[in-house]
Amino acid sequence: MANLFYFPVPITIDFYYLRPLYYILAMSVQTGAAKADTNNNAGKIVMGGIRPTGFLHLGNYFGAIRNYIKLQNEFECYFMIADLHSLTTHPDTKELKSNVQRVLAEHLASGLDPDKAAIYCQSHIKETNELYLILNMLAYKGELEKTVTFKEKVRLQPDNANAGLLTYPVLQTADILLHRASYVPVGKDQEQHLEMARTFANRFNYRYGDIFPEPGAFNFNQKLVKVPSLDGTGKMSKSENQMATLYLSDDDDSIRKKVKKAKTDSGAQEAGAGKSEFIENLFLLMSLVSKDEVIQKYEQDFNNGTIRYGDMKEQLGNDMVSFIAPIRQKTIDILENKKYLQEVMEKGAEKARKSAAATMELVRESMGLNYF
Repeated sequence: MANLFYFPVPITIDFYYLRPLYYILAMSVQTGAAKADTNNNAGKIVMGGIRPTGFLHLGNYFGAIRNYIKLQNEFECYFMIADLHSLTTHPDTKELKSNVQRVLAEHLASGLDPDKAAIYCQSHIKETNELYLILNMLAYKGELEKTVTFKEKVRLQPDNANAGLLTYPVLQTADILLHRASYVPVGKDQEQHLEMARTFANRFNYRYGDIFPEPGAFNFNQKLVKVPSLDGTGKMSKSENQMATLYLSDDDDSIRKKVKKAKTDSGAQEAGAGKSEFIENLFLLMSLVSKDEVIQKYEQDFNNGTIRYGDMKEQLGNDMVSFIAPIRQKTIDILENKKYLQEVMEKGAEKARKSAAATMELVRESMGLNYF
């Protein structure tokens, strides 16, 4: 799921919109391009997703999953594991099944409720492929080649510039529009894809009739959380720089060792000095998992010029263990119950198929593809 969704999230695990889907598929700060109108949420639909291409990490949780948990209590939600999207960069499917099950288990362990939201696998919804094909007729090579994520993936994998990678935003759009979603929790790196989704939706509506709502980013009016890596070189990643990323599957010793190695500056500065980027990162991480009184204590120590970063990292490591350990253990328990995982996927797929079938009936009718 950065996205999840649909994230590549937030999301973009590529919380696909994770970015993900962890696409990270559907959530972000409201932008001038498309502000989500939250004054009337009645009947509004949320769609998000994440690619099962790695282990979920702290950035996936705070960038996407945490918001998914809130959203499922207020909206009709569809959260997707984007296994088809994963094939654009990970064509070997030997471990795909286990990866899908693990990502699903981690979402459930984090708080997603299959009785409240449809949690399903992308490949289980056949209507996705039909809408994807139709939308490809409304997408153009030049605009697809200009997407930042396409250029970055080609740079990283120059021998794998496949058509699926080029049309990634089109499939992402199909995932969203298939449920006629109004809100999409996406990470900052997916804003361009969401803008393209609006473009494709408007092109279809202009040519064939007003079928799709214009999807907008939504994040409860909160500032997007970008969880920094422990070495200060960027954000946490599912597949890169693993020693600087805290995964929801990490054991206690690994968590403490990683935090202990987090970069800091030379030590306490004179009272009133500003924080360096490395120290800002430590305080940001602490703000996610530590108690208010703990944060206030180290803020005061910093302002007084008496802070000891070794002590701060020890505290942060313990607080991270307290946060991650319950999710890790619950994930292990869920993974041992294959029958439950199957039931969750089947239940989510049934609900998602019903929504998708209704949408495609409208699409075919509007296009005149109802010959009998």
